[in-house]
Amino acid sequence: MNVGVVGNPSYRDLKSILAHLAQLAPRLAFTYFTEERIQPLWPDPRPALLDGSRSLDCLVTLGGDGTLLRGARVLNGADTPILGVNLGRVGFLTTATAQTLDWALDALVRRAYATESRLALEPCIVDKQGKSRTEALVLNDVVVHKGGVARVVRLRVAVDGEEVGQYSADGIIVSTPTGSTAYSLSAGGPIVVPGVDAIVVTAICPHTLAVRPLVVPSAAQVSVEPIPPWTEEVLLSFDGQVGTTMQQGERLLVKRADRPVHLVRLGPEGFFARMRKKLQWGDLSDRERG
Repeated sequence: MNVGVVGNPSYRDLKSILAHLAQLAPRLAFTYFTEERIQPLWPDPRPALLDGSRSLDCLVTLGGDGTLLRGARVLNGADTPILGVNLGRVGFLTTATAQTLDWALDALVRRAYATESRLALEPCIVDKQGKSRTEALVLNDVVVHKGGVARVVRLRVAVDGEEVGQYSADGIIVSTPTGSTAYSLSAGGPIVVPGVDAIVVTAICPHTLAVRPLVVPSAAQVSVEPIPPWTEEVLLSFDGQVGTTMQQGERLLVKRADRPVHLVRLGPEGFFARMRKKLQWGDLSDRERG
């Protein structure tokens, strides 16, 4: 099997885990490909670098949810399943840990796993002349916000060309169901079960009580446009990891990506079990019994 590996070098155990992966390779018949940032951490002989020409049977991400999100961008729409291994604290999207890594890899070889198809977004920036530039695939969210110090921004939001309204807020989050449990949730957005085909539009700290989160069909195209004179230092963030600027006269278009992201799932644990475990949903353990 051709297995891609991406990882977060800030985790102190990463080097030893990579050495363990290398040790397992002959038994599992794995050929590894890795990203440049962690290639020096592998023992010799080091795996070849990941590039767009590699056909992978699986991508293993070693870190937390952020590493898995970065792995999805590395695949850029490929149908490769992602096995997320959590080395951190929450790991809501991941399915294995350092302690269950061997079991997870054996399951990969035996194909004893299920996959969840997660809706992804394709953001595009369009200027006054209609010229567009497409950004990287997004699994969680696209955020429009002000640069520099915390300041309000005025934004016009439309769905399929129909204006929703003007928002006065610290920003706008356009998220997938997967991203509904991330920044959007912190901003007061709803939790959307991953199997629901929808896009969520959530204002960040809106300056009016009349604004509430929107849930629109996944086939819809969401447009976000800064309104003059609030067009300076407007930034776009993709999955909270990479970003770009928006110039005056530009607008953001967000639509469903052509291909979903496939996450490996091991064992019987479902979405709601993970929600109770990772987000402490409905946890009343701190209350005394009457």
